[in-house]
Amino acid sequence: MQRGGGPASTQQCARMARSAVLFLWGECPGTSCGAGKGAAGVPCHPTGTQPSQLTSDPPWTPVFLLEEVKLTCRGSSVPGPTEWYLDEQLWQRTRSDYIYVSKKHPGNSRYQCRSPGARLSPPITLSFSNDWLVLQVPVRVLVEGDELLLRCRGWKDNWITQVQFLREQEVLGGPSWGTELLLPALQLHHGGRYHCQAKVSFILGRQKSVLVTVAVQELFSVPVLHLEGPAEPPEGAPLALGCLSHLSPLRPLARLQHLFYRDEVVVGGPQGSPQLQLPAVGLSHSGNYSCEVRTETASVRKRSALVTVTVRRIPVSGVSLAAQPPGGQVTEGDRLVLGCSVAAGTGPLSFSWHRQGSAAPLATGPHYELRAAQHRDGGHYHCTATNGDTTADSPPLWVTVLVPVAGAAITMERTEPSVPAGDSLNLGCSAPAGESLNLSCSVSAGESLNLSCSVRVGTAPVTFTWLQDGQELSLGPVLSLGTLGLAHTGTYQCLATNRLGAHRVFQARSPVLALLVTQPGWGWQQQGTAMAVGLSVSLLLLLGAAMAWHLQHQRHAAAGKSQGRDPRVTPEPEGRRPEPTAPPEAPGDEEVLYTHVVVTKQGGGTSPSPSRTPRGSPRSGPPQEPSVTYAVLPGPHVRLRLPSDTYENVP
Repeated sequence: MQRGGGPASTQQCARMARSAVLFLWGECPGTSCGAGKGAAGVPCHPTGTQPSQLTSDPPWTPVFLLEEVKLTCRGSSVPGPTEWYLDEQLWQRTRSDYIYVSKKHPGNSRYQCRSPGARLSPPITLSFSNDWLVLQVPVRVLVEGDELLLRCRGWKDNWITQVQFLREQEVLGGPSWGTELLLPALQLHHGGRYHCQAKVSFILGRQKSVLVTVAVQELFSVPVLHLEGPAEPPEGAPLALGCLSHLSPLRPLARLQHLFYRDEVVVGGPQGSPQLQLPAVGLSHSGNYSCEVRTETASVRKRSALVTVTVRRIPVSGVSLAAQPPGGQVTEGDRLVLGCSVAAGTGPLSFSWHRQGSAAPLATGPHYELRAAQHRDGGHYHCTATNGDTTADSPPLWVTVLVPVAGAAITMERTEPSVPAGDSLNLGCSAPAGESLNLSCSVSAGESLNLSCSVRVGTAPVTFTWLQDGQELSLGPVLSLGTLGLAHTGTYQCLATNRLGAHRVFQARSPVLALLVTQPGWGWQQQGTAMAVGLSVSLLLLLGAAMAWHLQHQRHAAAGKSQGRDPRVTPEPEGRRPEPTAPPEAPGDEEVLYTHVVVTKQGGGTSPSPSRTPRGSPRSGPPQEPSVTYAVLPGPHVRLRLPSDTYENVP
């Protein structure tokens, strides 16, 4: 129902007076600016100046006809006239910053202003009505989170009862004070068409207001979760999450809070910063991420879409093996430590140790230790690293166990002697009592002899030094003495040396070899002659003793038997040769190895005389082929090699 309008009383306007400031940050309308004006004749101003602020009092719309509304324009403090625009056209200029507007006919009007030195204000729309009942809403633009106060008002403030508020024909609930309804914390879905209905005094029946459209603007846009980096980052890499949202220029000073979720669990915030920094991600950081933007009172909150983050393990690569001592060279008995490391790969990492030729792993862990390395520990080693997904091996490392030199020994070798047939050589070696390692040897002069030095163990290279009587004589494993002379008599010893590392030298000394060089001609023939002379003298002595015994026997028969006979001498029958004597016993302080070497002439000669026959040799016919006879006695063994020699035991 409509009626003719009339001016509203000053009291009515006073009762309705309520001021509100409209903060709208917008650009000049129109598509372009030319000569300082837009397409609709609205002037444009340089970018960077602040817009003017237009307020209304009372802050409601619609208002009844003839009611005055005070419009105030605030901007810079620059002096000058204020420009007023009606429906985007310059309406008037005033020296003051406010004007009063009213209408005699129903309708809508769009107002703007521009204060000196400021930009054009955002527009506000005022509606003028002559209905019996109107629904008044705030004239300012509403955004999310604002409160909406709905006022149901009768013409000339006539008393109204049984008030109801409806949105899209749906009755609204909420706090009501008769003619007003407060809707707190507006959301976007609260926008729509509203009206009220009530019973107005002096009017029959219930009255219904005109529909009023309420628009709710976004306070901020729906956030978008942005990953600064790949969605599948490698383990250990940093990850930055950004929650991007745009704040409405209608509320540029609104404070927003940001929260970050992983699988619906808060992992960051609430915080003012829109970013979340993860310095190093692990497998546990995989999941579905989202972010939320909300006001400080949480009256408005918006959630982003899900973003899936999958953290990948870095494949194991660049496996290397290090050794201490460096290079894997260790002296026998020393400590060796091997270490395994990877250039890339995320864990948990596990290590195993392997040796060529061994099927089972030697050990597990990043280190492998040999507390006292032995020669048998040498070989190829490598380690294997794995993180459960990938596996990689290190290059092999050759471990060398360096063995100190030990067990030096001397051996003798002699060449074919140039001794005439029938002559004899004395080669006798003995070990002094209590010194089983040292050795004494007797060699005839004129013989050629080589001494060789060897070691039982020792890492090459091994050097050999020969000592004669404690003085350095020669270098090398073989000492060639050549043809022996009396000057070669002395003590011989070899010194074996090997160097293990830069500063470690090991030495081993051989047992001492005492070499006695004797003159030739003192063989079995000379000894046989001496034996014959000795036997002749012994026979003469025995004959004299027998005669003396016979005389004494007659005088002193009983006494002569006991005193005249020599128990050490047994008379030999006439014409009988003496029995061969047993080989000489070894002296008490040494053990003889070889003695009395006899060279026998070839067949066709006569039998050697008794004086040239070796003691203890059995009688036999002339030999038919040359031979060399050695008397071999138990004792330490010395190598005496001669290709043409023959050996036999002499009883």
